[in-house]
Amino acid sequence: MSSFFDKAKAVAGSAAAKAKEGVEEVQEKRERSQLISQLGKDAFDLIEKGEIDHPTLTATAAKIKELDAEDQEPASAAGAASTGSP
Repeated sequence: MSSFFDKAKAVAGSAAAKAKEGVEEVQEKRERSQLISQLGKDAFDLIEKGEIDHPTLTATAAKIKELDAEDQEPASAAGAASTGSP
């Protein structure tokens, strides 16, 4: 009978170890993603300040600026429409 419990205990321990490895892997991927995002933000800020200049980075930064401008337009247009006379 103890052999069954020993096997069950071993399987449970193995499953727990695999789950822990999975959690660690997810955490590492999340951290990597956050670092890449921070790197992008830092690069964008440096481009905006004129401290770095590279065609690929500058083109991507320009696209970001376009998207930011588009995000501002609907709010401005909606605000102007609501303050206009009926």
